[in-house]
Amino acid sequence: MELKKGSVVRSKAGRDKGKLMAVVATENRAVLLCDGKERRLEQPKRKNLLHIAPTKTVLEDSRLSTNHSLKKALAEIEKECI
Repeated sequence: MELKKGSVVRSKAGRDKGKLMAVVATENRAVLLCDGKERRLEQPKRKNLLHIAPTKTVLEDSRLSTNHSLKKALAEIEKECI
């Protein structure tokens, strides 16, 4: 699955293991991730592609506009998974 801006992924490694995050940008072998709470849009987390598991969900650009809307969108997706 190709990752693009707005793709929702689950972290497989690190302190944030198991958390849902949204892709804000892609690099060569890494992505920049945000969750709106601990990792805000102003300071995204750089993560290796091997350390994330993609989901089928993609957020609209309007959900990536503010930290609050991003956090709310990821909480709704997390609720659906449970």
